[in-house]
Amino acid sequence: MQIIDKQTYLWNYLSDEQKGLILDGEQLLSDSKHLTSISDYSFLVFPFAKAFEGFLKKLFLELGLIREDEYYGDDIRIGKLLSPYFMKKHAGSLYKKLSLDKYAGKELTEDLWKVWKRGRNLVFHYFPHNFRRLTYDEALEIINDFGRVMERSVEKSK
Repeated sequence: MQIIDKQTYLWNYLSDEQKGLILDGEQLLSDSKHLTSISDYSFLVFPFAKAFEGFLKKLFLELGLIREDEYYGDDIRIGKLLSPYFMKKHAGSLYKKLSLDKYAGKELTEDLWKVWKRGRNLVFHYFPHNFRRLTYDEALEIINDFGRVMERSVEKSK
């Protein structure tokens, strides 16, 4: 199953590591589609979420929103940088800067945040009061959202 067309600008934009994650994820999608004994398909989202995080770091670096030492460092947290809620408390949030039209614009920035939250935070964090299991179709929907928002982001940043 193909999530990102290999003939697109987006595919060429991705690093080799990010491409590898996408290819691994596509293989997992194909191999697990017919498994009926799986109660939670969240594992399918992981390689795409990891590739998305790498994509965002690369995009933020190339837009001049983070420094090279931050890109290569171990301390940067995309969820905090991208969060509109973190922006209200800390000057380090990129949400406000990214919302400017010269970068992504408000709508795309909001979509980046929503996809991050839905596809990473809500999938990989455990909430005992709200335990979430994903069906295959729900996992695929999240994965496709990653692909769409990445495509829109590279088109905007060209």
